[in-house]
Parts: sequence; structure tokens; C-alpha cells
Amino acid sequence: MRINARLDEQSEQNLEYIKQATGEGVTQIIKDLLDKRAKELKRNTKAGSKFKALLESDFVGCAEGPEDLSVNYKDYLYLGLKEKHGLD
Repeated sequence: MRINARLDEQSEQNLEYIKQATGEGVTQIIKDLLDKRAKELKRNTKAGSKFKALLESDFVGCAEGPEDLSVNYKDYLYLGLKEKHGLD
């Protein structure tokens, strides 16, 4: 595939800098950048879809307990240990 693209001044400067710093040609630079971006998007999509699947699975929120447990878990733990082991 051939690509014809118009670059603004900053993008052109960035491309020239990368060429000089790496000694690579425009084609290789574009391939590398596309590969990096595709991997980044796949990683983000995969993580996002796992989180979405977890929320849609009815697993989140299926347990019973105090609504403020995530905030006051230390207090509940202390009360439970105190009850179980007679701690003061």
C-alpha cells in the first residue's frame, strides 16, 4: 500500500528528527509507529472489554454485606476479630 499524507509543520519536524536520530527511512518510521499504535489500542481494548465483561456478568454486586464495606473495612474487620477472639 502506498500512502500520501499531508503533514503540518510540527509533524514534519518530528519526522525529520526521527529520521536523523535513527537513520531510518520514512517507510520504516511509519511502519514502526503504526505497529506501536496498533499494539497500544489492542492492549487498551482488551483491558476495557475484560472490565466491561466483569460488570455485565452480574458478579459485581452479587454478595451481601454493608454498603460502606469498601470504605470502613478496617472497622468491620476489627469488630469481626473482636467478636471471634474476644479482643478489646
